[in-house]
Amino acid sequence: MTDLPINIAISEYDHVRDFADGLVTAAGIDANFLTFQVEEIFYRFVNFREWEVSEMSFAKYVSLKSQGDESVTSIPVFPSRVFRLSSIFVREDSNLSKPEDLAGKKVGIPEWAQTAAVYSRGYLQHQACIPLTDIDWYQAGVSQAGRKEKVKLKLPDGINLTPRPDKSLQQLLVDGEIDAMMSAHPPEWFEAGRPEIKRMIPDYQPLEAEYFEQTGVLPIMHTIAVRGDVAEKHPWVMMNLFKAFDEAKRHSVERAFEMTASRFPIPWAPHFAQQTAHLFEGEYWPYGVEPNRKTLEAFLLYAFEQGVCHKHLAPEDLFPTHLLDGFKV
Repeated sequence: MTDLPINIAISEYDHVRDFADGLVTAAGIDANFLTFQVEEIFYRFVNFREWEVSEMSFAKYVSLKSQGDESVTSIPVFPSRVFRLSSIFVREDSNLSKPEDLAGKKVGIPEWAQTAAVYSRGYLQHQACIPLTDIDWYQAGVSQAGRKEKVKLKLPDGINLTPRPDKSLQQLLVDGEIDAMMSAHPPEWFEAGRPEIKRMIPDYQPLEAEYFEQTGVLPIMHTIAVRGDVAEKHPWVMMNLFKAFDEAKRHSVERAFEMTASRFPIPWAPHFAQQTAHLFEGEYWPYGVEPNRKTLEAFLLYAFEQGVCHKHLAPEDLFPTHLLDGFKV
């Protein structure tokens, strides 16, 4: 019997590498990996479903699910997790230095339904106690003009969101038309080391660690989506993919903790891995629903409150029933 050919689009991760290289295999699946920048993957899959399996923005996925879209489903594999207080940028001469300073300001975002922005706005609302109606929001591409929302929104009353297709966020910021911008992808001028743009919170790690201690939330940015027609015709594909991604991740975690040789070009990498082990109860960087329930529930609340989700979902609404738990021996 011939294995089922499946194209998988995903950006480069060490914890996916062994699956992509064929050291780990998914039973019954002939996996062909496609590697692109995440913005390209999201654009092509959300709009055109060009391949069978795809890394996907978690916010866009939950938005579609909340609208009853059955053309895509997901497995609880979360390749990217990033705290996002590092992702707020201001002008070099700005006196804004903490989240509370954004009250009453003009803030730019790449898309209202960008996952990073959902978490950042959730922090503003629940930790900094700023009603989102107290901020004027502007939507535009980070470094290029013309970016648009990819999913339909259901904005709460009082939210002032203005699309700006004519300029990029970094240009709006430098020109003084907005006071700050939130973006998972840093603006090009910041990455190039130009002085006009800086992080609002340079020493962001202690504040992000405090957020985790208060909430138990370690933000999930992306999930692995499966086209609905594939999941319906071949339901076994879902669990077999999950097992392969999970095994590849476990190999990567072993490398991260290894003391014998430097598997990553980072001094003290095993020490840093040990220092962050407390972020997880049990397995390091876990996939699945139960180990990630606090984060999933918090994100679904934020997404509903902000009009990214059209109804309040539970984690069980996101994944096929047979992936909500695993067998025991």
